[in-house]
Amino acid sequence: MSDPYETTEAHLERLLGRALNSYDLSDRLVERLGTALAHSSSLYTTSHSPAAGRWRETHRHTYLLSDGGAASLWELVYRHEGDRTIRHEVFASRTEFRLAVARLFGEAPEGDVFGPAPFGPEEEPEAADRDAAALSALLTAPTAGQRYREYAVEQSADHARRVLRRAENADRPGERTALLLKTAYAHRITQAFGTLQCLADGRDVGFRLYEHAFVLLDGSEISLWEVEHTATPDGRHMCEVYGTEAAARGAMEVRAHG
Repeated sequence: MSDPYETTEAHLERLLGRALNSYDLSDRLVERLGTALAHSSSLYTTSHSPAAGRWRETHRHTYLLSDGGAASLWELVYRHEGDRTIRHEVFASRTEFRLAVARLFGEAPEGDVFGPAPFGPEEEPEAADRDAAALSALLTAPTAGQRYREYAVEQSADHARRVLRRAENADRPGERTALLLKTAYAHRITQAFGTLQCLADGRDVGFRLYEHAFVLLDGSEISLWEVEHTATPDGRHMCEVYGTEAAARGAMEVRAHG
């Protein structure tokens, strides 16, 4: 946890001191960061691979500079399989961060979860242009065993509550699941496939399947599987939620065949 009373100078010194690769930052950027008047730090993503015993987090540190501009450093905090050592690396751009993920884990983060800087536009944009071609060449699709989940740290408990509230099926996850999800602090939404159109009772109906995956405070993961469909008597849109992918797909099969 960061110290709310820590000065910006001390924060920057601590950040650069623990980073294994701080020497990679350009002298120009380090000099500009040395003029920082204020800073803001946020946990942006958390990623888990429970089967492999690995994890990583992304933090964004944004600094308000004396010239009125702003600069951001992206911090990657991670631990490898079978290793208790927590490592820190810092990067001046999103692309450099993504290249590091490709180098360390053989994959890219899923999606672009990076929002605008609190104080202004991100610095060092030329780094993204310079590394774009290299990033494209490095990244290959990971296998299922290698794939991490990339979570956004947002109002995840409230998101889970809204998903369960809109579910219309009687066999939706119950109170035990709802209580667990009250401790969710990060989540991601994945569309399992696009719209599936089929005929049911002579009518054209559509289905979509989404996975809402959550990280709980104890580090465990839980998913809700949401089926959106129009296989209703009047053709209206309906949402159903299930605790497993198999249950969700089974329900789709039943609805598709009337």
